[in-house]
Amino acid sequence: MPLQELFPTLVYSAPLGAGTGALNRELLAECRTVRARDTAGRRWSARNYAGGYTSYGSLDQVHRLSSSFIGLRERIDRHVAAYARALHWDLRGGRLLMSDCWINIMARGSAHGPHLHPQAVVSGTYYIKVPPGSAGLKFEDPRLSRLMAAPMRRARAPRAVRAHVELPARAGRLVLFESWLRHEVPATAAGLERVSLSFNYQWA
Repeated sequence: MPLQELFPTLVYSAPLGAGTGALNRELLAECRTVRARDTAGRRWSARNYAGGYTSYGSLDQVHRLSSSFIGLRERIDRHVAAYARALHWDLRGGRLLMSDCWINIMARGSAHGPHLHPQAVVSGTYYIKVPPGSAGLKFEDPRLSRLMAAPMRRARAPRAVRAHVELPARAGRLVLFESWLRHEVPATAAGLERVSLSFNYQWA
């Protein structure tokens, strides 16, 4: 057909690499230790993150806490560099640096409403523990507010033209996206805790 794809939204999703089993065990233990000690974070989560725990409001620099978190950041750096190349970004001698990183522990019924990440250029999630029934990461077509009187898309439309796309969560997997892209985590049905790290990169 005489169609051209213009202005695509590129989302990066890939395994972190070899050795994630041992790394995830270390990270899981550290995430639980942080939660146990983070009184302010548990209070913030009780008000803002029903049923779950996040260090977003208290400790948002966990990529500096320990060798495990630092090692994870170094591995993510390489994926972010590959993503930037795919986006054809001209960094003009600058660098993409992880500016903040926080823990998310979701229990049954926990959700994270639609949002974006101002003041960042790349955002992402790394999955540490994903029990069956866990929600994925749901993205919204950034053109929705401009579609005006456009008809609905068919239920079985190709993923590239749907209004929403949910990428499944998998332990050891990394998802990167441009920070302006609106996204959410629907309520999880898992009976066990879903554990992940979220993060932002800035251009400096």
